[in-house]
Amino acid sequence: MKVLFDIVHPADVLFFYHPLRKLQDLGWHVLVLAREKDVACTLLDSFGIPFKSVSVAGTGKIGLARELLTRDIRVGIEALRFKPDVMIGFGGVAISHVGAITRIPSLSFYDTDTAKLQTRLTWPFISHLFVPEAYQGNTPAGRTSRFPGIKEMSYFHPDNYRADKANAINVGLDPSARNFLIRTVSWRANHDIGKTGWSDDQLRMLVNRLSQIGKVHISTERALPSDLSGKLYEGRPDAIHDLIAHCDLYVGESATMALEAAVLGTPAIYDGADHPGTVRELESAGLLDALHQEGAAPLLAKVEHLLKPQSRSAFDEARDTYMRRCSNLADYIVDAVIRFARR
Repeated sequence: MKVLFDIVHPADVLFFYHPLRKLQDLGWHVLVLAREKDVACTLLDSFGIPFKSVSVAGTGKIGLARELLTRDIRVGIEALRFKPDVMIGFGGVAISHVGAITRIPSLSFYDTDTAKLQTRLTWPFISHLFVPEAYQGNTPAGRTSRFPGIKEMSYFHPDNYRADKANAINVGLDPSARNFLIRTVSWRANHDIGKTGWSDDQLRMLVNRLSQIGKVHISTERALPSDLSGKLYEGRPDAIHDLIAHCDLYVGESATMALEAAVLGTPAIYDGADHPGTVRELESAGLLDALHQEGAAPLLAKVEHLLKPQSRSAFDEARDTYMRRCSNLADYIVDAVIRFARR
């Protein structure tokens, strides 16, 4: 059997890593098509996963539209050559279009219920959609399945991942101090059109406060002010989660990384424009705190609160409770691929 994986974001590499390996162990032939977005291709290389690059991330409405057209064509060409029994992606815009034309089953996993453009382009054409139980957006009737927990349980389930402290130290962790990870984003995704994030001054205030307490690591998709460049995370992309797991706090504009930090055992603050159902689920479970871009003062107040010992104790208890009810999503993905493959 053959399966085509559609990788459009660095988080997709983590999401599909274990299902891909499990399918290969079962004797499946695999083709990975990648989008050059942030460190997605670098991660694929670091994991030893062969891939073909079929598009480069566009910017703005026109750039994204051009990229989508290019990607549709190139994914279609590769699908006709490879002749997969099933195609799978996170989001899955291109494979949904290609699948509708070629009759190859297309499967989409997705969790961003605020991404209206993405869903309008995908849901009418996708063969089957898989979303978390917490997903609040519209879904295609009769073609949707829901899974418990969040997508991070495909890679960061305890059966699949153990954080390596030696790796964390090698990429900058100071074991003698408190460590903090800050994440800023570029706001260039299709669901980010018209939105902005922290100003340089707000970022400086956050960095300056945390630097008074411990060591700050900044992961970013955008250029940093020159006075903050010394805080930039420059370690291997595949080691950043080892670092996050050993930090005392995550603060960022990325919902994905906030969810990752929370399940890795690091208290998280997400300060973003969108609050999908998965963010609200972990917030209600006590695993992260979410702000709505309310400015520097509320953000710094939340930081101070989460640095208190009693807050950490409450977080650890909440995480243990949440993780006990989460199954290994990688196995669920493999089952879905096998079930929907064209026979």
